[in-house]
Amino acid sequence: MAEDIRLAVAGVGNNISALFQGAELYRKMYRDGVDEAEFPGIKRARVGGIAVSDLAFVAAFDVHPNKLGRSFTEAVLAEPNNYPRLDVELPEVGFTVQAGLATPEDAEPGSAAFRATVDELRNSRAEVLLYSLPTGLQWAADGYARAALEANVAFVNCTPEVVARSPEMLAAFQDAKVPLVGDDLASHLGTSVVHRALLGLLSERGLTLSSSYQLNFGGNEDFRNLRERGASKRQSKLNALAQEGVDTSNVEVIPSAGFVPHLKDNKVAMLNIEGLGWAGTPVSLDLKLKVQDSSNAAGVIIDLVRIAAASSRLGISGFPPAAVRILKSPAGGHTSYTAEDVEEGFRQLDRLESEDIVPAASAR
Repeated sequence: MAEDIRLAVAGVGNNISALFQGAELYRKMYRDGVDEAEFPGIKRARVGGIAVSDLAFVAAFDVHPNKLGRSFTEAVLAEPNNYPRLDVELPEVGFTVQAGLATPEDAEPGSAAFRATVDELRNSRAEVLLYSLPTGLQWAADGYARAALEANVAFVNCTPEVVARSPEMLAAFQDAKVPLVGDDLASHLGTSVVHRALLGLLSERGLTLSSSYQLNFGGNEDFRNLRERGASKRQSKLNALAQEGVDTSNVEVIPSAGFVPHLKDNKVAMLNIEGLGWAGTPVSLDLKLKVQDSSNAAGVIIDLVRIAAASSRLGISGFPPAAVRILKSPAGGHTSYTAEDVEEGFRQLDRLESEDIVPAASAR
């Protein structure tokens, strides 16, 4: 049986609450005798022999006063988080949330905050650092990535900030023999996944795209933040739509068309596609999608984290191709990989189930 992933997180928001609570729920289901193959919302019960509940949270960084200094278990439930409370008892995790990188100056390698972050990663023996801060903080993404690199910890970037797509950063992780997974998770059934499928269907059936748009609304802090810092998210969504060769020149994407507080952690998306069929006759499609936003993210984060941990345990450095399809903007872009590259990536990670490989964290 695989050892738990020793996971550190930068940002203790709704996505982390969903991941923590969900992992405990699946752990309870397993103890109650539910077969892993029957777990709802899980594509791969195991990645590299690692189950969805094989998580041990060991460190957390944040800057919000409602979370600083509190136990991790309390912090994931603290406002402004508004992910619903799942019907499972949560363990009292034995560490408190530490002050994270609060300014661009903090992200500089010589700063006291940066040194404290590196020390916490080392002292906690973290195996993976999951970056899940609000969109638009490129300096913070760079700072945490460099801290992970110095601490020899695999890094997962859930946000649209450019980390794995940076040739310099990717080369640094490769040289250090540390995995780097990113950028920007592609949600379980997110707007971009549905939109891309519909645009692809239009092209496959021979219709001409006239125009299309997607509008996204939500009531969590991510949507509040995207109202002001949506530029990198918009570009990442367009990257996701274009991955199958779809022409996006007539497609508009608005990551946060509105912050609607009463929606809480629900996301509502509106899609429109206008096209031309035989003899130029019009075709119009309108679709509404509603999802639990952070569950939609956590269902993919669990795979990104397991890919990073399995890669680390196997000594695979840089970007692992297994992660391509669950990212909006992977290193090198989607067109750099084939479906066979992705499957071979998973087969390589699954060697952990058959080989006696000591997890990297246990050696720290």
